[in-house]
Amino acid sequence: MLEPSSLLARPEILTFFLSMLPISELRGGLPFALSQGFSPLKAYLISVAGNILPVFPLLLLLRRLFIFFGRYKITEKTLNWTLARARKREDLVKRYGFGGLILLVAIPLPVTGAWTGTLVSFLLSMKIRHSFLAICIGVGIAGIIVLGLSLGGIGLWGLIRS
Repeated sequence: MLEPSSLLARPEILTFFLSMLPISELRGGLPFALSQGFSPLKAYLISVAGNILPVFPLLLLLRRLFIFFGRYKITEKTLNWTLARARKREDLVKRYGFGGLILLVAIPLPVTGAWTGTLVSFLLSMKIRHSFLAICIGVGIAGIIVLGLSLGGIGLWGLIRS
């Protein structure tokens, strides 16, 4: 039987979890996977899957989570800060709708990505099925961009070192 600590030591599992986290998302998971010697396709697929996994449950549960955690002073400040950051990104989605949500998620910059896209779609009361589809498309595009940048960076690093 595998020990829980040995499961986390597997690069595939670490890549998947890094890609699930709201800070790193696939922008952290995909380069990590490449650094572990994964093929570009394997790194892309694991990272995209990890980034998409929390989206649907979040879309379904966000309202309840905000009500629950909003009751406590210790979490209320964090919730307000998170919502304020997401509200700064609302204009793009308000202006362009479905396409704006795709763009918001696809641009691999800080305070963009699947988690922010999920929050913004929640704030704008978008339909869950439309939000989920737009976020999945955006994550796929972000994965291609991050993969290209990562492979380009690795290639450039190889030229510099030689």
